[in-house]
Amino acid sequence: MKYRSSTDITGHILEIANGANATRTKIMSRAFLNYKQLKQYLILLTERELLRYDKHTQTFKTTEKGLRFLDVYNQMDEMLKVA
Repeated sequence: MKYRSSTDITGHILEIANGANATRTKIMSRAFLNYKQLKQYLILLTERELLRYDKHTQTFKTTEKGLRFLDVYNQMDEMLKVA
């Protein structure tokens, strides 16, 4: 697997949690993270209000702010692919 920046990992986590509520296990396995990395990213993304944690269902969901981040991230990714 190639090197991924923290921005790439953030984008991937937000994609996973977009639309449907995602558990820690689902995010960890689909984003190819170990538990320590997962905890760090989930704390960071919830503090920055890019992810929302639902205590009742114990799942994460991408917020509106997170969706805006994803939009900009995907636009940048497309521009870099063309260049």
